[in-house]
Amino acid sequence: MITIQNLHFNYGNSAYKVFEDFTLNIPNGKIIGLLGRNGTGKSTLLYLISGLLRPNQGMMLVDGYVSQDRHPEMLQDIMIVPEEIDLPAVSFKDFIRTNRVYYPNFSEEVLHQVLRDFDIPAEFNLTALSMGQKKKVFMAFALATCTKYLLMDEPTNGLDIPSKMQFRRTLASQMNANRTIIVSTHQVHDVEQLIDHVVLIEGTHLLVDNSTNELSKLLRFEQRPYGAPLDDALYVEPSLSGSAVITPTKGREETPINLELLFNAIVQYPDLLHQAEAANNGTIASF
Repeated sequence: MITIQNLHFNYGNSAYKVFEDFTLNIPNGKIIGLLGRNGTGKSTLLYLISGLLRPNQGMMLVDGYVSQDRHPEMLQDIMIVPEEIDLPAVSFKDFIRTNRVYYPNFSEEVLHQVLRDFDIPAEFNLTALSMGQKKKVFMAFALATCTKYLLMDEPTNGLDIPSKMQFRRTLASQMNANRTIIVSTHQVHDVEQLIDHVVLIEGTHLLVDNSTNELSKLLRFEQRPYGAPLDDALYVEPSLSGSAVITPTKGREETPINLELLFNAIVQYPDLLHQAEAANNGTIASF
């Protein structure tokens, strides 16, 4: 488990606090959507978890290891995919041979399967790749490490629409009960059908820390035509065909979660989940 307790962090001598007394427990065996606006600390949090940054105060633990100490036992079970990929001017075969030794569970089978999924040949020089191809190649390597923790920072940036769809399929196919994947993104539509736990941060605050199952039981996401009643809505925003609406479930059939709508609503109304719980007449467990 990843445990973050009373985290304080700012860069250098900057007075801007990225995190202040921030606490979060990240459950195992889930695909976590780490959501928030640009500049809210999503990438920073991934680098703190992996030990590439050090907190000013507080504790960051990965399976009991202090992340900033970067114990080899922790590092062999954690992999981070940065937003911008910078690969050396070598063949992919040499890159694999040099780097696989750090990951005892590395799988050639997974590597070649993911390369096939992304329609990338097994042999090539890394300098001949576009930005999107570099990202897919590095994600193939990252998935092949078979680490317990996989941290992905804006993984769909630079991918075209077909590649984004293939990314979702591939990530889902490589998920298992022993793996935890954290996907940091502001492009919420790219991951909303993939994740099963939502962490939403805004400024130094944690606004949402719930499974998608919990959110589905609590909130309904609807599209209503112009002129339709809105008196039961917790949140409304205009859309091309009327209004996008969030309402309490009140025992009705669950709907797919619209993460962009949820994000917009929570940022404006941080107590929205509590309002929904109250409107559901106490039928949903407290968050």
